[in-house]
Amino acid sequence: ANTEIQTPSKAAQSSGGILMSTKKLSGIPAFRPYLMSFLAAILLAFTYQLFIVENHFAPAGINGVATMIQYKTGFSIGYISLIINIPLCLLSYFFIDRGLAKHSLVFCLTYSFTYLYLQQLGLTAFQYDAHGQDTIFPALLSGVISGVVYSICFGNDSSTGGTDLISKYIGKKRPELNFFWITFTLNAAVATSSFFVYAQKTAAGTVYDYKPVCLCIVYCFVSSYMGNFIVRGAKSAIRFTVITPHAEALTQQILTELKHSATKVPAVGAFSGQAQEMVICIINRHQLADFQKLLQQYDNTFAFSETVSDTYGNFKRIR
Repeated sequence: ANTEIQTPSKAAQSSGGILMSTKKLSGIPAFRPYLMSFLAAILLAFTYQLFIVENHFAPAGINGVATMIQYKTGFSIGYISLIINIPLCLLSYFFIDRGLAKHSLVFCLTYSFTYLYLQQLGLTAFQYDAHGQDTIFPALLSGVISGVVYSICFGNDSSTGGTDLISKYIGKKRPELNFFWITFTLNAAVATSSFFVYAQKTAAGTVYDYKPVCLCIVYCFVSSYMGNFIVRGAKSAIRFTVITPHAEALTQQILTELKHSATKVPAVGAFSGQAQEMVICIINRHQLADFQKLLQQYDNTFAFSETVSDTYGNFKRIR
């Protein structure tokens, strides 16, 4: 795989690197964001019907609000989602981003109608009803699946609607506000509300339970962690910068043993004034130990590593 850092003149002759080359990356087909939003919405609808609704906790965002409303009134999550998300998508079309709005609208419509259909089917035999015992398991399961859904949406310029669109709008109008804290504040409001919504009325009075709040927090944490892991963890790599008098031998080993290329840059020591060569290479995360072993073979060598959050161009992920 070619991971060279290229000068503008060399970039016209080579196909990849940390700096974007003149070779165009293959574009995402126009229909793909719609298809992925459609599939992700179906997956989330199944998740709500199978793991969330019967276990009496509210997940994050607008859908968490819809879950609590359905619990108290019986009015379906599907209808509530339509009532809230269609106006949000329309506002997003004019005030945030048209592509995001259209993809999010496909998601919200698919999610709502799929959920309504699943309600009619009656999936009692497949629902995970913990009956108030070990309810952390459906929260964990739904959190993992929702994280996958969020990563699909994020990677295809889409969203699940609701708080995602609200956070983006606030962030656009008030860019000094951190997107994370906006989302956190909205989800914290949902978690706090669930403490009162899921309270049980008894002959002795109202009994409040912290379990729905805890399950909401677990869901938020797991879904956020999972989504971030898929979006960032799968694309991240490690960049090594090496200053060594053995640049030629080292780059040959990188090519033959790690199956990556590297860039050699002339360098001069500020203290010694000696001319050296600096080797820059990007490797897969699991190759860290292998690269360190290579470095141990060369004396008078200095190196440091950095985490690269994403790569562009012809970077092969060696298994």
